[in-house]
Amino acid sequence: MEAKEIKARIDFLTDELKRHNYNYYQLSKPQISDFEFDTLMLELQNLEKSFPQFAHIDSPTQRVGGDIQTSFKTVKHRYPMLSLGNTYSREDLIEFDNRIRKQINVDFEYVCELKFDGLSIGLHYENGILIQGLTRGDGTQGDDVTTNVKTIRSIPLQLKEGAFPDDFEIRGEIVMTRSGFAKFNHQRIAQGKSPFANPRNAASGSLKMLDAKLVAKRPLDCYLYYLLGDNLPYQSHYENMSEARKWGFKVSNSMKKYSGIEGVFHYIDYWDKERNELDFDIDGIVIKVNDYALQQQLGYTAKSPRWAIAYKFKAAQVVTKLLNVSYQVGRTGAVTPVANLEPVHLAGTTVKRASLHNADIIEALDLHEHDYVKVEKGGEIIPKIVGVDLKKRDSNAAKISFITHCPECGTALVRNEGEAAFYCPNEYHCPPQIKGKIEHFVGRKMMDINIGEATIAALFDKQMIANVADLYTLKPEDLFQLDGFRSKSVFKLLSSIEDSKKVPFPRVLFALGIRFVGETVASKLASYFENIDSLMNATTMELLMVDDIGERIAFSLQEYFADSSNREIINRLRTYGLQFEIIKNTVEFPDLLHGKSFVVSGKFSRPRDEIKKLITQYGGKNVSAISSKTNFLLAGDKMGPAKLKKAEALNIDIISEDDFFKLINK
Repeated sequence: MEAKEIKARIDFLTDELKRHNYNYYQLSKPQISDFEFDTLMLELQNLEKSFPQFAHIDSPTQRVGGDIQTSFKTVKHRYPMLSLGNTYSREDLIEFDNRIRKQINVDFEYVCELKFDGLSIGLHYENGILIQGLTRGDGTQGDDVTTNVKTIRSIPLQLKEGAFPDDFEIRGEIVMTRSGFAKFNHQRIAQGKSPFANPRNAASGSLKMLDAKLVAKRPLDCYLYYLLGDNLPYQSHYENMSEARKWGFKVSNSMKKYSGIEGVFHYIDYWDKERNELDFDIDGIVIKVNDYALQQQLGYTAKSPRWAIAYKFKAAQVVTKLLNVSYQVGRTGAVTPVANLEPVHLAGTTVKRASLHNADIIEALDLHEHDYVKVEKGGEIIPKIVGVDLKKRDSNAAKISFITHCPECGTALVRNEGEAAFYCPNEYHCPPQIKGKIEHFVGRKMMDINIGEATIAALFDKQMIANVADLYTLKPEDLFQLDGFRSKSVFKLLSSIEDSKKVPFPRVLFALGIRFVGETVASKLASYFENIDSLMNATTMELLMVDDIGERIAFSLQEYFADSSNREIINRLRTYGLQFEIIKNTVEFPDLLHGKSFVVSGKFSRPRDEIKKLITQYGGKNVSAISSKTNFLLAGDKMGPAKLKKAEALNIDIISEDDFFKLINK
């Protein structure tokens, strides 16, 4: 075959396989057999291998995976991946509805969607081509699993024709269908491998594999449910997702709009009965306000949007025997009772343990030794005991009473007035409390030190560390004493500890683990007092002047700083170079762009976020859409033609990246 014929054949096979993928995964209407599809795929693979110059950037052969990766790169999300508040109660939904109506006081619509039980994913597209796929991670940053995502055939590598933005993100859930899961587990058992517990675990485990060729063999699917970007086609969620379906995305046909809460209840009732007929697992319903402007008006908490909520279906329940109750001590000294159970299968997993939370729960359940207990999964994930089968109770069984002394150090437990938990007050000498404080300190949202619980435990047991400050005294010879530590792992840990000295003051304050001082409170305290000395010496009245700081938090702060051991640790950390004050930006930007609004579109020589930040620093305003009030269209490479046309029609100044820097460098 001549080069021209080879290119034509590759073009034909590429388009044909794309079409069959779309018919099978989006429309559920296959037109050829699996064997015929695989034959075409194999031919295309062989041709691309011999003539790579003719391969398409979005070739279907990417679906079969590539080279094995050694690890996943951690990448910061462009938009935080927040979790949803959830409820099992209709009363809570009515309260949610009332709260929204009070705040916005206009007619609005809800969108109801199925809550898929899988692994959250964010997909980034530029000019219609899939650029990156990120997992949720901690909501701020996630793992780059792009290579694995490309093997999932329901995720388009390149979008069909349509008026899609030139740069956007779409989010969804990667799932494994029930039928695919059953077939997959059957194959694993036949190969002598352990079966997966449920489709959710199988989907999550599959996407985290380092060999994309193995991921390609897993029956993964993806449903999309949220669109993000600067220039979306519509200013409402339902309409945008309906449009995204036309671009080639798999958007569930079950999505519905309602004008009131009664419609939401009708949707919930329908799917509570029909969910077992689906070929994938759902664990509830997601309710969202449709209009984007109203979403912005309602805003967000630190963890979730105020304009959306998840209604969870009632969990499955089983009865099993209580073997005994053990007790765990956390980093704050709180003692948590744990029920050890006769293993029982529940909602796809084997349950052996369940939290009893506190002494009041044990008392309310009237728990006796060897009771037969009713177990549910809270949120379909965490097992909990919700009752006792009294008919099966042994008449001679002794009642279970909460322990009086710490199971780790033997110190008498205390219970603060108004609190449910018992505490071990021996916080500086109780081993699990010390290790727990160190584990909290090194966390990703705190100091982000690359060290696991097992390493912390080993260092503590060998008496190399007794508090968080001791981490900064570790030497290579100390770490070489630990099992599995070689030059590379020693260097990695010590470098991570050194890098943590650059962590800003708000996160350092959060890392200290002061009771009731979470991420948001730490940020507010750091902003208000600006340095640790002002905070340590603050009076009760000064603390109460800070937003969201009540008497409980103020008392906890003063109690913490009054302890000489805590002050000594802080002073040591300061000596080692940690940040204990807000570092102010001393650069003053002239107000050159005051009152000017910009739409930034296209690709630039530097990150787009950097350019947008400069606009703000010089007094300008970033807007997402072109209107008659827009002053400038900052146009980069590969900018969408629709924006350019609109800007020209409205006589808006169109400037390049060079023009922009001339503007601010006056």
